[in-house]
Amino acid sequence: EGEAARRMPLPVEAGALGTFNGARLVLAGREVRFLMRSDLPLVRERGIRLVEPAGTRSLHPVQAFGSAGEIGPVDLVVITLKATANAELPRLLPPLLHAHTAVLTLQNGLGNEEAVAAVVGAERVLGGLCFIAATRTLPGEVTCGNPGFMDVGELAGPAQDRTRAVAAMFTAAGVRCTADDRLAEARWRKLSWNIPFNGLAIAAGGLTTDRLLADPRHLARIRALMTEVAAAARALGYDVPASFLQRHLDQTPKIGAYRPSSLVDHEAGRPIELEAIW
Repeated sequence: EGEAARRMPLPVEAGALGTFNGARLVLAGREVRFLMRSDLPLVRERGIRLVEPAGTRSLHPVQAFGSAGEIGPVDLVVITLKATANAELPRLLPPLLHAHTAVLTLQNGLGNEEAVAAVVGAERVLGGLCFIAATRTLPGEVTCGNPGFMDVGELAGPAQDRTRAVAAMFTAAGVRCTADDRLAEARWRKLSWNIPFNGLAIAAGGLTTDRLLADPRHLARIRALMTEVAAAARALGYDVPASFLQRHLDQTPKIGAYRPSSLVDHEAGRPIELEAIW
């Protein structure tokens, strides 16, 4: 509680989402330790730049590390690795754990909480869903067009005190976050955006979300895919109502010419999260 809770160290695998969330938490007074790869030397030298509609903020110095062993045990681990890198979890996670460490995965798709639980135990695991338009624009720089919102929940069962504490921490950092009692259902709701927009952005030849929505043919495909995802969720006992799908269609134009993360990975020649999302 108090000062100890405010300074809770948080290691983040710092791609676009990790850098954005980590920078916001640092600016709110939290102690964050960033796990970095290619950006490590530059970030140690120059820090992190967070570019947002309200302006640009810089963080320097930054607690950036090249290995989990250098970071050591912490209170909360935030995973923003791509799901395609989950084979690395048995190497990355154990050095970060003490008896009460919680592990929050913010990865897209299904099966990620289970992958984390196989390494650290189900009792430690939380899952989160990010509806945030953030892109790594340069090494050590992230541009966020819309901070959006987040949901966090427990792998098993309804939200607990720790879930609500994590949600409050992100909200205090300017990332609106809700503790959700039904994480699995929330995952299906996120898939109703990821499956059509991430998939069609690639399949249509590299189109941003605004161009997909502006084309009647693609808009019809988006609606059909959303409806199919909702039907699959409903067959498994999860509720993804038509009003939620419409909210996606109403909110997505506000993020402008957004390039979904799968498109960014595809164009960079990196694997996409095919198994986790589709």
